[in-house]
Amino acid sequence: MTDRLTAAEEQIAHLSRIVDELSEIIARQEDEIGRLRRRVAQLIEREAEREADAGGQISLSDQRPPHW
Repeated sequence: MTDRLTAAEEQIAHLSRIVDELSEIIARQEDEIGRLRRRVAQLIEREAEREADAGGQISLSDQRPPHW
């Protein structure tokens, strides 16, 4: 009985450690995703400004694909 209890306690401790590690990983990924979203927004804005400065042509993002 004590062997089963010890094994269960070890498994709980192991799972608790894994949950903590996964929580840290998720927090880091959330930060990275936020940074990447901001960077993409900056790049989109920069590209829109570049296209506007290039002569006011229709933005590639606003054009219909050739297969339409």
